Amino acid sequence: MPTYAIGDLQGCHTSLLRLLDVIRFDPAADRLWLVGDLVNRGPESLDVLRTVRKLGDAAVSVLGNHDLHLLALAEGFGRTHKGDTLDEVLAAPDRDELLHWLRQQKLAVREGNFLMVHAGVLPAWTADDTMQRAAEAEATLRGEHYRDFFAQMYGNAPVAWHDGLHGIERLRVIVNAFTRLRYCTAAGEMEFHHKGAPGTQPAGWLPWFEVPGRRSAEVTCVIGHWSTLGLISRDDLIALDTGCLWGGRLTAIRLEDRQAFAVHCPPLRHPKA
Repeated sequence: MPTYAIGDLQGCHTSLLRLLDVIRFDPAADRLWLVGDLVNRGPESLDVLRTVRKLGDAAVSVLGNHDLHLLALAEGFGRTHKGDTLDEVLAAPDRDELLHWLRQQKLAVREGNFLMVHAGVLPAWTADDTMQRAAEAEATLRGEHYRDFFAQMYGNAPVAWHDGLHGIERLRVIVNAFTRLRYCTAAGEMEFHHKGAPGTQPAGWLPWFEVPGRRSAEVTCVIGHWSTLGLISRDDLIALDTGCLWGGRLTAIRLEDRQAFAVHCPPLRHPKA
């Protein structure tokens, strides 16, 4: 049963179908790992949600920042951003079923030596810590008070984790790490503004996966979120956002042997959009 991890879709349904043809995906025998950001900025978010949901147990997705943005907007929280393409989902006759399904998705998935999150893992967290933190936030998202979380989800503070955090501050650090993290300090203080490739960041910040002594290096972290990284496949990291939305590629890696597959994508957005 091969497992194919696929980079950020962001509403690029046509490219997804082309990639599934390339890998000859068989939902009865194969599995997909989707690194999050199923929706937004691309033109076919509704089709993506319907297709992935229809795949059932053959597809596993983690939540990305754009997925959480959709869920918050649907509950009346946050504000629409320039470039959002979520209106079709919000107006769909099956929106409630799709949004309920999306809210049940995980923030972290671990199987064997692979750990999938959308963006990153704080340097002090082991793989076991990561799964425990994810379970805390997932329980809130699936629980009866999930609207309270969305009402307070947006914000950059606190910028660092400590075990004494509780309530919304604890949840916000967890969710920000899993869905927004790119750079942090060696002490784990997160920075959310710089999106450029490693080497372009301000002094004092490191890609989260380059922090010395990072405790999740014991497993292979499978991520998306960071299109300027390009494709990375090394022992401790697989990065899969290869910029489909910006006219790059949509990429899949077969986890069992690390073979990569890709399709070229039409430019749907300018990188600065």
